[in-house]
Amino acid sequence: MSAPKKSAVVAVAVFGALLGTAALAERGGMGMGGPGEGEGRGRMLIELFDTVDADKDGKVTFAELEAHRKAEFAASDTNGDGALSAEELSARALARFQEKLAERTQAMLDNMDNDGSGSLSEDEIGQGPGMRNFARIDTDNDGAITKAEAEGAMKHGKKRQHGWGMGDN
Repeated sequence: MSAPKKSAVVAVAVFGALLGTAALAERGGMGMGGPGEGEGRGRMLIELFDTVDADKDGKVTFAELEAHRKAEFAASDTNGDGALSAEELSARALARFQEKLAERTQAMLDNMDNDGSGSLSEDEIGQGPGMRNFARIDTDNDGAITKAEAEGAMKHGKKRQHGWGMGDN
């Protein structure tokens, strides 16, 4: 295989990994132990299904998947040289993360903005999971949480697939 072909293959592999990372970020994962973590690209296909299903027939063909991949590559190749640099890969991953973050932020506002002000007051945000669960996390009841107690609570939360974000109740 020629050097340019090897570079293209590596770029496509890295791009695929970044898309998988973006999917984790879209689920709130990014390695944070969120529900469904480890389902990877299969879950990403489900999340992108409607976008990839170009003819909207409820089925994704290999051709639709390939067309979507090519469109994603072209959108990421901002200088049009047929290869994705580290900067282009990072920019695409960051853009996808920011899009999903904006959606999640809006959903949080929609869910928690009780007075309709368009922002969250301290009362609307609430205590958060650490404060709500302080007594449960402080397993030795000494009025303080050690790192080991926090890690134990995280392991317990992962087993039960609980989130730890501000909007969790």
